[in-house]
Amino acid sequence: LHSELQARAGSSGSHADSYWALPADTLLARLASTPNGLSASEAAARLRTYGSNSLQTGRDLSRLRVLFNQVKSPLLLLLVFGAVISAISGEWIDASIVLIILVVSIGIGYQREYGAQRAAAALRARLLSRAEVVREGQPTSLPVEQLVPGDVVLLAAGSLVPADSIVLEASDCHVTEAVLTGESFPVQKEPGVCAPAAPLRERTNSVFMGTNVRSGSARCLVVATGSSTQYGGIAQRLRLRPPDTEFERGIRHFGYLLTSTMLVLVLVVFAVHVVQGRPAIETLLFSIALAVGLSPELLPVILSVSLARGAELMAARGVLVRRLNAIENLGS
Repeated sequence: LHSELQARAGSSGSHADSYWALPADTLLARLASTPNGLSASEAAARLRTYGSNSLQTGRDLSRLRVLFNQVKSPLLLLLVFGAVISAISGEWIDASIVLIILVVSIGIGYQREYGAQRAAAALRARLLSRAEVVREGQPTSLPVEQLVPGDVVLLAAGSLVPADSIVLEASDCHVTEAVLTGESFPVQKEPGVCAPAAPLRERTNSVFMGTNVRSGSARCLVVATGSSTQYGGIAQRLRLRPPDTEFERGIRHFGYLLTSTMLVLVLVVFAVHVVQGRPAIETLLFSIALAVGLSPELLPVILSVSLARGAELMAARGVLVRRLNAIENLGS
């Protein structure tokens, strides 16, 4: 049995192909389960086989990662360059001013984004839920992470569906599936079979992780957990690196434009003055000072303050912003 379960665990994502098209008795037999659920020892063995019924949606929170996201902007790198050149040329006051601007800009962005990520992590910790599971023939409340294929769960009005399951029994059970299908009206769930090619919204004999029971009650057989669920597939895609927003691309291109302009300006001014016979070192310092003078030192601070203010206004309305640069896209 365990070798068969292991083979299913490494399959394409469900524990029975088109399980919604199979009679409940057939599924119970394939999963070596009964309407009275699994034994504690069998559930423990399957938990080791399938792993925890949880989703990994991203990397762990890291202060260094949040800080790196603040300093990788070309505009900020220009300011670092300007501060270094000012210090080398002996302009300590100018270098100090630029460094203060850098610290303020990075500090505002870091504080807002790291604080938002901590708040999101705290919310996730508070949302750790439990499920009513039939073990040894008796209902018991367990953390959803301990569910395995073959478990029988009991759902009632207000329950979050803990795993992809097939309905064994139902009494006026309506489930809201907007998180998966976008359908705003609850869908009635009842025992039976559906066509093998039925899309998600037409599988009336199935309930899916992440949806919630609007009314009624049901007894369901778990067929997929964790990343093998429909919701888990979405979570896996969310782990990919998110694309840059238009705002981030615009700022980066603007930084590249300034950098190339400054480089050309330094070379042209340096070449012209050297041809005219002026000292090379003095000419180089003048060219670099002219280029640094073109860089908009206050622009990163203005951007950080504006976006942070937007985040505060949205937080007052119950919206948590994890990445400040996303505010501009939302406004668009």
